[in-house]
Amino acid sequence: MNGLFGEQKLTDFLPEMLTGEELHHGMECLPEYNPNIRNLCQANRLVALNDIYKIYLPNEMSVEIYSKLYLAMVRSMQKKSTNSAVQQQYRNTNKNLTVETQGLIGGSDCFSIIGTSGIGKSASISRAVSLLSEKGAIVFQNPYLKVIPCVVVQCPFDCSAKGLLLEILRVVDSHIGTNYFEKALKARTTADMMLSSVAQVLLNHIGILIVDEIQNVVHHRNGRQLVSMLTQLINSSGISICMVGTPEVEPFFSNVSYLARRTLGLKYDRFGYGEYFENFCKLLFQYQYVRNEAELTEQMMNWLYEHSSGTLALVVTIFHDSQEIAILSGKETLDIEVLNQAYQQRMGMVQGFVQPGITKRPQTSNVRKAVPVYIEESGNDDEPINLFELSVTAKNTHIDVIELLSKYISIEEVTI
Repeated sequence: MNGLFGEQKLTDFLPEMLTGEELHHGMECLPEYNPNIRNLCQANRLVALNDIYKIYLPNEMSVEIYSKLYLAMVRSMQKKSTNSAVQQQYRNTNKNLTVETQGLIGGSDCFSIIGTSGIGKSASISRAVSLLSEKGAIVFQNPYLKVIPCVVVQCPFDCSAKGLLLEILRVVDSHIGTNYFEKALKARTTADMMLSSVAQVLLNHIGILIVDEIQNVVHHRNGRQLVSMLTQLINSSGISICMVGTPEVEPFFSNVSYLARRTLGLKYDRFGYGEYFENFCKLLFQYQYVRNEAELTEQMMNWLYEHSSGTLALVVTIFHDSQEIAILSGKETLDIEVLNQAYQQRMGMVQGFVQPGITKRPQTSNVRKAVPVYIEESGNDDEPINLFELSVTAKNTHIDVIELLSKYISIEEVTI
């Protein structure tokens, strides 16, 4: 007998790894759309408009995330078929677990996926997990065992180590019908006492564990304790653990060598203006619910990129809200004017973060009083233009300052 499972391997039960067009079609999500819906009443169109949020178009990031998760899952499953896994189970069962214990089956398969908020990172992970788990839990008969290929949990907002351990047990119970969570609650044990039993659950029932929103550890005093607990959990279970978060978590991990080594992985920023962004906009414009279909122009694509900085979640939100405004107002068409209206009325909270090439700096204690700047218009004897007052007027009236300034001087816009 070889390890736990004799001649048969857990990896034999995994779905085949997808590549190329097959992977693209597997991850793609295109909600059903009928152009005749534009002729229905407002209520029906507004409800159907929510389908826009379901759209997912794979890209290079999607392929890399799927491949990384699949290969990590395979390595984790291979470890479960070794004699070392049996020995580790014995140690976990007998609570022989200390900070110095490094584990018998290794715990080096830890990595991170770090990316700017709103670029589709979580959506890519969700689509990849659906492919990895398309066959559901693996049921092994001799010995009888259920293994979940991939489990996703959220990092607790208060960085509670016990809270995360309980959440892992709860999710496992929901997948395979066990009662680990209920037993842990009744036992009223501490996080340290729970660690060995949760490590045993990971070893027995989970292929790869994904911890999302890991950036929560940065702003809480319990953050380092939670990450240390995860490190010990990796060593004691031997499974692959993926940490997902935003770039603000990088300095936290890079300060300590063992954390830096265990959180190497994939990193992504906002998308540049290129073929993928254009294809994404073209796909969105196929889902129009206003009565009068609009044609996507290059000017519109430039406008969408400028007002989203390549953040796909913002592009979708602007496109959704502009259609909602157009339907409710009776305009029933999409153009720059209604897109700008949606941006000004609905996107106020994020406007300071989406200006390409502009860095928003924190205000210092030495605040300088704004000095009015004047422009003399050649050939005009009228009063000079006060740029400061003009910018304040534009802000208060929600008018583009460039549009307002063009009434006084000649302005030519060029595409960079």
